Formats: sequence, structure tokens, C-alpha cells
Amino acid sequence: QVQLVESGGGSVQHGGSLRLSCAASGYTYSRGFMGWFRQAPGKEREGVAAIYTGGGSTYYADSVKGRFTISQDNAKNTIYLQMISLKPEDTAMYVCAAHPGAGISGTPLQSGGYDYWGQGTQVTVSS
Repeated sequence: QVQLVESGGGSVQHGGSLRLSCAASGYTYSRGFMGWFRQAPGKEREGVAAIYTGGGSTYYADSVKGRFTISQDNAKNTIYLQMISLKPEDTAMYVCAAHPGAGISGTPLQSGGYDYWGQGTQVTVSS
């Protein structure tokens, strides 16, 4: 049974930092894509960052480039999303997703290519 468990969300002020974690189990983590998506009330789901765990290639939405960093710890089957210089518009539910395999439908920042999803962790940035 595939499980993705996120942690690390919380409330911070404008300019603050948070680090999200997503621990994966139940599938071959070492060669696939994992991504972070976010959805705010009334808005569409947005791909924020993704990583190919087989080689470390990373992908970022323009809105977070230079502020967010996705990384992996293969020994722990865990990915992280380090977020700095947070803005109120970063407020959303952040959800981790996984796609086992070296190929993915669409781009790594498109949700349609992912097979498994976590429950999410809330990030709230106040002004």
C-alpha cells in the first residue's frame, strides 16, 4: 500500500521560512517523480516543485523559483520542500504526489501524471 505522509506546515509571517517533508512508503521510490502541489481556496491546484528521484533533476513553477528548493533523502524515502521568503500568496494546502517510473505523462508539474497523493499540510503566511 502506497503512503505519502506530509509534515512541516504551519503559520508564519511574510518573509518567513518553512520546510515541508513527504515520507513515501509502499513503492519503488528510487526511480520516479515526486512533486509538491498546492491549492488555495477558490483556486486551481498548482504544481510548485518536482524532482526525479532517480537522478535528482528538479522542476519549479516560476512563482517559486529562487525561493523554494526541493530535495531528496533516498535513505529515508523522503523529499523536502524548503521554502524561504514566504509571501501571503503562498498560503495553501500543500500536497505531495508520487509517480513511480522514469517517464511521466505531461510535465512533472502537471498533476495528471501522478498516481499517488498525500493528505496535505497547510501553510499559512500572514502579512
